[in-house]
Amino acid sequence: MDQQLSRTNEKLSIRNGIATTVILNISNNYFALFAISVLGVTNYQVGLMSSLPQFIGMFAMILGSFILNQLNEKKKFTAYSFLFTRIFLLLMFFVMYLPAEYRGWVFVLLVGLMNLPGSFANLSWQSFIGDLIPDQRRNSFFSERNRVLTIVGMIATFLIGIMLQQFQADSHLPFQFLFLVGFVVGIIEVYYLLKHKEPKREKIKEGRKVIFGWHVFKHKPFVYFLICGLFFNFAWQMAWSLFSIYQIKYALATGLWISLFAVANQIAQIASFKWWGKMADKHSNAKMLILVALGMGSAPFLTILSTNLYYLVAVNAFSGLFVSGTVLLLFNQLLEVTTEDNRSICISNYNILLAIIAFIAPQFGVFLLETWGMTTAMTLSSILRSGSAIFFIGLFLYLKSKKSLENQQKGFVV
Repeated sequence: MDQQLSRTNEKLSIRNGIATTVILNISNNYFALFAISVLGVTNYQVGLMSSLPQFIGMFAMILGSFILNQLNEKKKFTAYSFLFTRIFLLLMFFVMYLPAEYRGWVFVLLVGLMNLPGSFANLSWQSFIGDLIPDQRRNSFFSERNRVLTIVGMIATFLIGIMLQQFQADSHLPFQFLFLVGFVVGIIEVYYLLKHKEPKREKIKEGRKVIFGWHVFKHKPFVYFLICGLFFNFAWQMAWSLFSIYQIKYALATGLWISLFAVANQIAQIASFKWWGKMADKHSNAKMLILVALGMGSAPFLTILSTNLYYLVAVNAFSGLFVSGTVLLLFNQLLEVTTEDNRSICISNYNILLAIIAFIAPQFGVFLLETWGMTTAMTLSSILRSGSAIFFIGLFLYLKSKKSLENQQKGFVV
């Protein structure tokens, strides 16, 4: 693929990403607030909103993997998967017209079922964009792309926060508006996906259509990353529901404050994306993930020190410095430990196993909350997050020794 084609795809990817970011920041970010403040769901249901999508996504990943790896072209499958995902936002618009006793559960189910096409979309997009962006451009491109998208997300979130402040906390009207706008922006999202220029691939041989099997675990770099990534994601995701519950039920945050938390987090991401990209190019993704794990480990513990809303804004800003690294480095490290031949297979297996972890982790977090309280649950999450740095140290040392050995072998050949 020539350089001009690559640059064109990069521009289209940023435009598509802007639409995706707007959707996530005006709809998905407020699912928990809508569910708790308007629908009055329980802690258990809040936990299900994090874990149920992953449970459904686990099966979707398996099905999507078989479909994806039989396709010579991934663009249309990716685009239409995103379209069907956004249709669920339109269905959420009508939740308030159901009998009150069913609204909470129907909304939770819609959030979960939305991840069926959503898993197809995420899986195919990762493989699709991994094929389009050359190896040497990944860190610089994705750091710049993430920076731009975070700016867009920050602006969208701030404006939505101001809008929500004009309504009563339990008013459903602004949320219905957000769901409807999210669906409309989804049409734009699909349009830019379809404009990507995908080079023709050779017809896939029959032997390459098998996607989920033990053979993929013979690739040691992927296996070592898999262990590190799954442990880190378990520690990371077990606190997702806890943050929402703490901010809304304990700190009594309104829509405006939820927006300010997100904006503070996004400003910090904007300031740090390029730095993470440069440091990854200089030191490697694996080495920088050690620092990411330690930084992410501080967030749950710092959060429970106070219910002061201004303090929580500062904590969200601090954690945003490491969220940017998490988003950038985990994805780039996944691409780094795969090859063009096994990339789709490895990404599929990683996402399937990650879905299992993401189903268990939030439920485990809520279980700790109900059994031992918020302090214990958040503290344990901090300990496990920080502990994942040990795994990333092992990954870094392995990849470093592997690269050194390969360089020596090349020297012998020369």
